[in-house]
Amino acid sequence: MSKNISSPAELLQLRKLSARIGSDLQFTQASSGNSSIKLDDTLWIKASGRWMADALNENVLIPLNMAEVQNCVKRNIDPAARFAGASIETSMHAVLPHRVVLHLHSVNTIAWAVRKDAPLRLEDKLAGLRWNWIPHVPSGLPLAQEIENILSALANTNVFILGNHGLVIGGYDCGEVEDLLSQVEQRLAIRPRVPERADYSALVKIASGSSWDLPDDDEVHALGTDALAQEVLSGGFLYPAQSVFLDSCTPELFLPISFPDSEDEFESRYSSRPFLIIKGRGVVVKRAMTRAQHAMMSGLTRVIQRISSHAPIRYLTGEEVANSSGANPH
Repeated sequence: MSKNISSPAELLQLRKLSARIGSDLQFTQASSGNSSIKLDDTLWIKASGRWMADALNENVLIPLNMAEVQNCVKRNIDPAARFAGASIETSMHAVLPHRVVLHLHSVNTIAWAVRKDAPLRLEDKLAGLRWNWIPHVPSGLPLAQEIENILSALANTNVFILGNHGLVIGGYDCGEVEDLLSQVEQRLAIRPRVPERADYSALVKIASGSSWDLPDDDEVHALGTDALAQEVLSGGFLYPAQSVFLDSCTPELFLPISFPDSEDEFESRYSSRPFLIIKGRGVVVKRAMTRAQHAMMSGLTRVIQRISSHAPIRYLTGEEVANSSGANPH
């Protein structure tokens, strides 16, 4: 593993870009997404489970020898299993020819990418850009191999829309990548629905003297007050990041429940759940809910508020959900 840095300034620029992007819920939630730069023989990439938002305060980037990573991919070995701390998306970053790569869970992109008609609708939205669509495949080697297939035919592709997943952008330097991201976001921007106001008095009544609390992000209450949001959630899982909640809960977690006759009913029936979507009222969360779960919930809300009532949604299959729940964090 090489630790040679050909340009400390370029590495600093990636850290600054990662921190900006990672601090914006529109692009990144918790440890999702990653960034990388290729300097000489080294691939500097955000480590698994680290947050891009922390890029200026912590060593979130790790150096990997490019030749060794690429050799793993050629031998059909996932680099994430070979190198300690490597992101599950390391192989994807390695096969891309661009010096700088961003992989993001942009809420605007995902709101399009969960649609069955996304490839057709995006043709107009992204006309003139060097982009391509990739139907949903598992992260890691399968995704890297799909990208290689596209590049073998269209080598100049620098924007990839990942079905039921997110966005990948590549460029020569951080400035070029950030400019391209801005173009894509402007084209894919969707105005979110404005939901009914949460019933804060009811939610406070539930939380008082219990293990429940109100979420810090008020937008999350839309999951309980927006009927369309509940309809979308009832259909299944939209993208892999939702599986962050599956360790202790079932998909029923995302279904709304009725306001109870007594507060004790919440503690007795739903004690294992990290949050509750209460129909027509809003959301309450367990005080023990993790920082990552809070961020993922905020991102999910923003995605759903951008899905229209007539959108033909393509949900993840049971096998895809199972594969995503076993994957290590980006």
